[in-house]
Amino acid sequence: MATQAHCAYAFECLVASFEHRQPFSLAQVDELWAQYRLSKTEDRHTDGNGAEQVDEESDADEGAEMDEPVAARPAAVARLLTKDGAASAGSSNSSLPLSTRSVASSTPSSRKASSGADTPASSRSSQVSVGHSRGKEEYPLFVTWNTTSRGGHKSLRGCIGTFEPQELEYGLHSYALTSAFEDVRFSPIPASLLPSLSAHITLLTNFSQPTKDPLDWTLGTHGIRISFSVHGRRYGATYLPDVAQEQGWSKEETLVSLMRKGGWSGSSSRWLSTWRDGKGELVRYEGKAVGLHYGEWREWRQWATEEAGVRSKALK
Repeated sequence: MATQAHCAYAFECLVASFEHRQPFSLAQVDELWAQYRLSKTEDRHTDGNGAEQVDEESDADEGAEMDEPVAARPAAVARLLTKDGAASAGSSNSSLPLSTRSVASSTPSSRKASSGADTPASSRSSQVSVGHSRGKEEYPLFVTWNTTSRGGHKSLRGCIGTFEPQELEYGLHSYALTSAFEDVRFSPIPASLLPSLSAHITLLTNFSQPTKDPLDWTLGTHGIRISFSVHGRRYGATYLPDVAQEQGWSKEETLVSLMRKGGWSGSSSRWLSTWRDGKGELVRYEGKAVGLHYGEWREWRQWATEEAGVRSKALK
């Protein structure tokens, strides 16, 4: 399942491209995000009435001098800096090509946002092993960028992914930039748009075998990938699991929209006959979108620089 650390990594890659610097590695982001979340809760506890209180006694209990500076780098961050820093600086991911590879757009052609609801970060142990990075795992994945207006209206700004399993670090880096700069429905995202952006990551799992039944899937649970033929030409398209429910569509409406997205221009009343005559096939899959707003990423990034003392290197 995707995490907010994955979203933070997508932002890290996007902002690094604007700033002409090396992004943190995925292993660094994973660990720094865990340490950041821990630091946000360490000094707070909740009383019986649910009110948050600041714990001011932890340093005194350990005999620490209150007027002495407190070390800002947790042990795990120190390990990360010594083990991962050099590798990150020389990472080939900083120069990944932006060409689309087995790319599929997963959202309606309209600019209405269709990302999943933001999901709180899952609790994680502070003892994160840098050597056991999840970046080597492979997933089909999609990266979605949305903007939020001052009035709170969300709009799609880019969504591209692949059904070919990708090594997680490579895939997130590559498709974060591809989605931001190469979605043909939109102009490339400029740096000036960052404050209104949110990143949404979907890792795809549980693919079914192809079925000829276009209704063999569940709204809100499954994404669908379809293919069908008309006059000897094969069409295909996909929607992520959250799209139909967010748009308020029925299954039939979703399929008509998806067939049109694939390039079909026939009458909506003939979608089923077109499907049958064109030997339509459907594959369902699952994946929960996880999101992060730019403001949350920026707060984490400032903490990583100021408190943990981690800095990226400029590209040569």
